[in-house]
Amino acid sequence: MTIQKVLVANRGEIARRVFTTCRRLGVGTVAVYTDPDMGAPHVGESDTRVRIDSYLDAGALIGAARAAGADAIHPGYGFLSENADFAEAVVTAGLTWIGPTPAAVRAMGSKIESKKLMAAAGVPVLDELDPATVTEAQLPVLVKASAGGGGRGMRVVNTLADLPGEVEAAQREAKSAFGDGEVFCERYLPTGHHVEVQVMADSHGTVWAVGERECSIQRRHQKIIEEAPSPLVERIPGMREKLFDAARLAATAIGYNGAGTVEFLADDQGGFYFLEMNTRLQVEHPVTEATTGLDLVQLQLQVADGSALDAEPPAAQGHSIEARLYAEDPAAGWLPQSGTVHHFEVPAVQSEFEDTGRAGVRLDSGIVGGSTVSIHYDPMLAKVISFAPTRRHAAQVLAAALTRTRLHGPRSNRDLLVNVLRHPAFLDGATDTSFFDTHGLAELAAPLLDARAQRLCAIAATLAEAAHNRAGARVLSTAPSSWRNLPSADQVKIFRGERGDQRVAYRHARDGLILPDDPGVQVRSAAPDHVVLADAAGVEIPFRVARYSDEIYIDCPLGATALVAVPRFTEPGSAAALGSLLAPMPGVVVRVGAATGATVTAGQPLVWLEAMKMEHTIASPADGVLTEMTVRQGDQVDVGAVLAVVTAQDKGEQ
Repeated sequence: MTIQKVLVANRGEIARRVFTTCRRLGVGTVAVYTDPDMGAPHVGESDTRVRIDSYLDAGALIGAARAAGADAIHPGYGFLSENADFAEAVVTAGLTWIGPTPAAVRAMGSKIESKKLMAAAGVPVLDELDPATVTEAQLPVLVKASAGGGGRGMRVVNTLADLPGEVEAAQREAKSAFGDGEVFCERYLPTGHHVEVQVMADSHGTVWAVGERECSIQRRHQKIIEEAPSPLVERIPGMREKLFDAARLAATAIGYNGAGTVEFLADDQGGFYFLEMNTRLQVEHPVTEATTGLDLVQLQLQVADGSALDAEPPAAQGHSIEARLYAEDPAAGWLPQSGTVHHFEVPAVQSEFEDTGRAGVRLDSGIVGGSTVSIHYDPMLAKVISFAPTRRHAAQVLAAALTRTRLHGPRSNRDLLVNVLRHPAFLDGATDTSFFDTHGLAELAAPLLDARAQRLCAIAATLAEAAHNRAGARVLSTAPSSWRNLPSADQVKIFRGERGDQRVAYRHARDGLILPDDPGVQVRSAAPDHVVLADAAGVEIPFRVARYSDEIYIDCPLGATALVAVPRFTEPGSAAALGSLLAPMPGVVVRVGAATGATVTAGQPLVWLEAMKMEHTIASPADGVLTEMTVRQGDQVDVGAVLAVVTAQDKGEQ
């Protein structure tokens, strides 16, 4: 291989993934990082690293490659990975671009133009609609960013009155995420299947259709579970061959080389329409690697180096499912979360960033214990991938791995992922893009731990906290807390969790520890970080307990939860005024919707906050008067900051 050193023009999980293959091949690595990523894992794992101001600064990226002695650039995904001007600048600078030619990137870089190309080549497409001419009869429509992906710049519009505002919001979001604010509309199909084909092509005329993936389980147009092969394609005779032919036709039409993905929207009968072609490595590429045994990053490097592919790709076998673990809070409208990841562990993992060829679990993660989830970038924490001989086995393995995952820090979508993987409809292969509408997002996002399990977690947290306090006592640390020869009052701890407040009372007596409100629970052992409880039948459950300030994380075989210790006394002035709208996360105010003194209605947007490259709307909780607007456009706010105050009105009376 003539490529000696690769700069990855990206961050997080994909940078670590590329570095893994480079190390195995003996290729040197260069990382780039911005100030928020100074301590990120990908920075520490590279041979050399260069600080830049932005991952969207093409000149800085090329300058970093030259300064570090890199002879090739891998763009990863997102940022400038599908920017033809960047690809061209890399080639002009005399560096190897690990991706398709700039001409191919440009041909597929605009979803609008790419659809015209595919239609001319004979690939079935959905018609593109001009937002300015959409009619009532064409509703609903989907507003999409022409240069976008990952759900950014996408909006479903059901009424014409909402269209101008949604187009404007999509343009802002697309501009922020991709540097290109162009958007378009297409007919929205509420139900369908998102099926894509992985292609790999060399510069000698060989084009592989490596296998298909189904990515229909999506929330807010963002994929969260992907799998190979597709359940839909598996049950429709002849569909795979037609899909592969269309994907190869699409790649051949633009003289493609390198790794790419041709995405289609399919119906239940096996008909399909071209959506877009991603001229890069996909987030979900591990499921294809697991089922084919290929290293797609290695193939990218080899093709960029001029090597030829074999005549045919290896046959796929088994089944692989990938779950995307996001930092987001289901209880707070799925708002992205930021902050410190105190601890992260997936106990069942047998490999990271590459496959072993055996059934089991692979982890591709951008974080480790101690990492900070920044407000500036995508909130994806990790991808957990299973591989097994059958689909049901793969789902079972992945659900178990996620259940046992110890994630202490920002809230996540872990419980949603597990509930989907265990849902009968998912296991039957009834997966389409309306899965959450059909089965209920709220029901699927319910905590894994039921009320009884949550109660046991609160008891475990209480006993572990008591043991921790006694271990730190300066005198009589081996004596039980509040020990007296005479009967005394119960000691009480209160925790706030997913199912409300939990009040736990306990006291030490001559015959051991007593839980007056939980007589059916037996305490087998209680240490600061480990508690074992048993039920009336003697079935024991171990609980692992970790504390970080007032937050306590409890992990057990049933699942996990986080509790917050409720202080006995509230600090004066710590409560916000009634009617305050608080920032749910750190971010930048991109727009305000009303001025002080305005009359507002429940649900009326008042503040638009940008965080993690997406816009979030803060709405009035009730009819009333906006008595205070404390922020302006451009303000940077911290989590919990008061954005506005609404004085509610009840039947005309304030």
